[in-house]
Formats: sequence, structure tokens, C-alpha cells
Amino acid sequence: MSYDLVVIGTGPGGYVCAIRAAQLGLRTAVVEKRATHGGTCLNVGCIPSKALLHASEAFEEANTHFADLGIDVGTPKLDLKKMMAFKAEGVAGNTKGVEFLLKKNKVDTFHGTGRIAGAGRVEVIAEDGGNQMLETKSIVIATGSDVARLPGVTIDEKVVVSSTGALELDRVPKKLLVIGAGVIGLELGSVWRRLGSEVTVVEYLDRVLPGMDGEVGKQFQRILTKQGIAFKLSTKVTGVEVGKKGGATVTVEPAAGGAAETLQADVVLVCIGRTPYTEGLGLDTVGVQRDDKGRILTDSHYATNVTGIYAIGDVIAGPMLAHKAEDEGVAIAEMLAGQSGHVNYGVIPNVVYTFPEVASVGKTEEELKKDGVAYNAGKFPFTANGRAKANGTTDGFVKVLADAQTDRVLGVHIVGADAGTLIAEVAVAMEFGASSEDIARTCHAHPTLTEAVKEAALAVNKRAIHV
Repeated sequence: MSYDLVVIGTGPGGYVCAIRAAQLGLRTAVVEKRATHGGTCLNVGCIPSKALLHASEAFEEANTHFADLGIDVGTPKLDLKKMMAFKAEGVAGNTKGVEFLLKKNKVDTFHGTGRIAGAGRVEVIAEDGGNQMLETKSIVIATGSDVARLPGVTIDEKVVVSSTGALELDRVPKKLLVIGAGVIGLELGSVWRRLGSEVTVVEYLDRVLPGMDGEVGKQFQRILTKQGIAFKLSTKVTGVEVGKKGGATVTVEPAAGGAAETLQADVVLVCIGRTPYTEGLGLDTVGVQRDDKGRILTDSHYATNVTGIYAIGDVIAGPMLAHKAEDEGVAIAEMLAGQSGHVNYGVIPNVVYTFPEVASVGKTEEELKKDGVAYNAGKFPFTANGRAKANGTTDGFVKVLADAQTDRVLGVHIVGADAGTLIAEVAVAMEFGASSEDIARTCHAHPTLTEAVKEAALAVNKRAIHV
């Protein structure tokens, strides 16, 4: 069969790329190794984790906060099996939705492992060993990423689990030890803490959420500590030994060196990041170059060094975020159709879906200082926001960073309820090159949490009203 484009992988980047290409008139096919579409995100990542975050948050609300609202429901009982069924229902709805969209847009689908056999040729190897060859003008690699392994630690998805296994536990572990204080570790740690686990997070660095704004990280850690999560920062894991009767003994020591100690856990969750997934693609055979981190090297148009082969999403440089991959998928599809696709990497939001949420877009204070950029900062706490007070969700703040000379917004960082939604406003503003004055002079509805964004923008020029 002959195509204009074959996309390998149907995660957020791959399926969006295929649909956009088909909309533009390209004869398109996708190759997917899973039985269902959607990649890690829809099957074992973003979607199922958000379902459990939502369900566990509701459980905790009923358990600890409903009485404060005058709602007496007694003591809630956890039905973990039913909660997992709720999660599975959300996953199925999303994956079936992608399948429908591919069919609607007349994208041909092939299930099996895709391997680039040469210029313009993709071999699809089915589970039963059967294979077929697809001929195509262009190939887009959108195979995503895999769990990063900790040297010397075997993930069995029972006692020592990855994020995938942590979404499938059949019981609430009494003690959960999380290795890594990044987004995934804190989200899944929050889920099981709400459901009754005693959670300890071990992090090699001296802070949580590496890469995000430092002030945000400090306040967020205080909030999570108040919720009951324990942290051991500047600490490295040197060994994990699974017991014969279950559980594990984890050996840790100070990152800078020092005396070792052991920690006991029923389940150990390894969340130290993700690595590009390029196994079995035949990249070496066709000569596609990769960097020292295993990422596929591409130019500004997502082209590899081999003519006709492109790559997007987690397999190339940049943040490993589903929405980044989606935008890249649209951009390359438009380029292949003769249009001018573009992604603004300076305005890609990042969200941590705990409670409260954490969201950021643009530069952090640390990055601006490192680059020698003069800036003004405006900050507004949710303790001074009317809606947050009424709802009892006053943890956190909004911080706006603006260029000292032009007032152009360079970055915004939010810790607070619904921060992931609030960040969209400033992402749009930044896309249009807005100043903090523009946001400050935009009328915001009252009473809403969005008013905190306006007040933070006002605070850039020291004229916030409610503090």
C-alpha cells in the first residue's frame, strides 16, 4: 500500500498528526503496537492518573471536608475495585474516541510494531509474526517515551512499580515509598496518600519539582508536607531489596555522601523520569542520528538527517508533555502539506494535577537571573482572593514575571486550586506578546479565582488592590 504519510505511534502527537494530515488531503496511515490508540498518555499515563486523582480527591473531600460544609455523609468507605473501574471507563472512552476520529478522517490503521525498513518503507510486524510493508513519501516517528530505570533496581510491577503499576494496585499499600519528587511521583503519591497510604518521597536533589520555579517548589512542598507526605531530599537510593513475603527494604544515603539508612515499604514507586522509546524502529539500520540521551536529532522542521523521516514528541528534545507533542504533530502535518506549521516553545504550559494544582508557563526566576534578564515580579496570595476564601481553598499564590523595560510577560507561576485552568489565560496573553499591564487592565469576573491572576499582574507595578 502506498501513502503520503505513515505515522508510527498513536499517542497524542501521532494521532493528532495523522488527523491533521488527513484533513489537509494527505493519504495517511498509522501504525500502533498497542491494541488501543492513545499511547502512554491515554492508556497508562495522563488519563488514568487524572481519573484516580479526581476520585481520590473526592474521597478525601468526603472524609475530611464535607462536615465543614454542613454535609454529613458519615465515614466514607473505599471501594478500590470500583474506583479502578471508574478509571478504566475513562480510559476506554478516550481510546475509543481516538479510534473513531481516525476512522472519521479516513486514516488507515495498522496494529503491530512499526520498523523503518528503508527510505519510504515501513514494515508492520503483527503479534502473530505476520508482516506487511507500507510504501510512503514521508514517515513521522511519534513513539513517545518509556519509564526510566534505576540502575540495579528491578521493576516487577507488584512490589517495585513504575507509574504503570502504581495505577493498577489492587490494595492500598500501608507504606508507599516514592523515588523521585517530580510531577509523576507527586501526583501518584498524592493519590495513594489520600486513600490511606503512609507516603515518603525520596529525591536526589534538594528540592521538589526540579525545573519549575524555586519559590513554587518550596511552598508546594510545605503544602504537601502539611497534607501528610514526608520528604527526604538530597538523598539517593542505593538499593531496593524485595522481601520473600512481600514488601521491600530501601537503602538510602545522603546525596553528598554519608551514613546509609534503610526504609521499609510495602510498595516502592520508581519515578525518576522517562526516556525516548526508539526500540525496534530500525533507526541504526537507516542511519537516523540520536543525541547522547537517546533522543532523535531533528532540525527546526522536525526532519531527521535521513530524507523523508521526521520525529515529534517525547522522542525529540523538549519537555515530555502530551500537548507539546500534539502541537508538533499539527506543525509537521501542515509543513508536509505545504503550509507553515509552527510551535512556540516559549509558551508551553506545565501542570501538576495534585491538590492544589501547580501550573507554570514561560521563564522561571532562576532562568531569568541566569540569563541576566532584568524583570519585575508581582505576586498575589489566594488567601486574599474572595472566591478562594469562600471555597476554603486558600493555599498558594500567583506570580507574574515581566520584563523590567518592556513590561512584556516572561513567565507566570501558580500554586492553587484549578491552577491548570488559570494558566490558560496567561498562555494566550503571552502568545500575543501581552504586558502585565494588559492583563491588569482586563476585566475579570468576580468572584473568581482568575482575579488572583489580575491582582498578580497589578502587583508587578505595586498596585494590587486586595493586599
